[in-house]
Amino acid sequence: RMKEETGIRSLKIGYNRVFGYYIEVGKSFSQQVPQSFVRKQTLANAERYVTQELKELEHRILGASERLVALEKQLFDDLLQRVSQQVARIQQTAQALAELDVFAALADAAVKNGYVRPEVNSTDVLRIEQGRHPVIEQMLSGELFVPNDTLLDSTENRICLLTGPNMAGKSTFMRQTALIVLMAQIGSFVPAQACTVGVVDAIFTRVGASDDLAAGQSTFMVEMTEVAEILRNAGKASLVVLDEIGRGTSTFDGMSIAKAVVEHLAGCAGCKTLFATHYHELTDLAHALSCVKNYSVAVNRRGDDVIFLRKIVPGPADDSYGIEVARLAGLPDAVTARAREILQELEAAAPGLCVPCKEPSSKPPQKVEHAVLTRLHQIEPERLSPLEALELLYELKGLAKARMAE
Repeated sequence: RMKEETGIRSLKIGYNRVFGYYIEVGKSFSQQVPQSFVRKQTLANAERYVTQELKELEHRILGASERLVALEKQLFDDLLQRVSQQVARIQQTAQALAELDVFAALADAAVKNGYVRPEVNSTDVLRIEQGRHPVIEQMLSGELFVPNDTLLDSTENRICLLTGPNMAGKSTFMRQTALIVLMAQIGSFVPAQACTVGVVDAIFTRVGASDDLAAGQSTFMVEMTEVAEILRNAGKASLVVLDEIGRGTSTFDGMSIAKAVVEHLAGCAGCKTLFATHYHELTDLAHALSCVKNYSVAVNRRGDDVIFLRKIVPGPADDSYGIEVARLAGLPDAVTARAREILQELEAAAPGLCVPCKEPSSKPPQKVEHAVLTRLHQIEPERLSPLEALELLYELKGLAKARMAE
């Protein structure tokens, strides 16, 4: 429009950060510039001008972003105001969609992976037929997952003592059992052929090893802390999964702790337990404790080669196959051969490591109330005078004598 009004065909409008918008006219056309143009800058071959109309246009353009932000904020505030008036309905809808999303995801997984509906009841029986690990079976490429059965109850099958070599599938079996129980109790179908789950009040696990160096705790210390927590809190309706307790210390200490833990779980705790161990001496517990049953992972041995069948079968393992597993991992033949020689020497030197098993009491130890202890609990030492303290000492001595006489 300005070109038409001024007749200057080379007229241009430009912008820079210093002057803002300007009109640029070549010096050869300076005589045709209208008086309303105000000179802003002189260049070698041109003059730059500004007009009142251009200033107003510049103000609208440069202020547009601020007005855009203000308008957007106003619209957003209006939206929040409208939403706040319907917050109850929105939360109810979100909750319904969340539940629908969970149920749809569980149903989708069940259809795709061939899960079955479990029977969840108030009995103490956990029976899984052809159970599978829901994650590991999806990770296997070109290899079929080997399913396994599980039977636990509160009588003769309360503790499953699982032995077998590393890499054979012990941890997978125990974890899949815990996962199936958890899936069944949240309302999901489970990876099995059939499943009956008596409701459990908690699932306690001690699987794997880790250090807490920041807190100054070794792997063994962390393990014992977690086991202590399990033994304090596990009850008759709990499921406990323990993997290789006591491996972080010496053989005799570790085996002693593991055996004591099994005896405690069999007696005081009374919970259903899966207990994996490499201490084959613990398999004698099945003869002393009626609630303990031995299971192992089937292995096919051909000479020095071992094939893990990953099938859980009744009875203890005949060997730990530790040296064979080390050879499969790539340990040099000279090292594995020497390891066999050392193993034979150790077995000859210590043929019997088994400690007689103790049938634990089915009832937890009762607290013994003593008159002396009761009286001590009542004392406030900071309020006693020397004479009162002496009289109290005679009183406690009399109570102790009376207790001994009983």
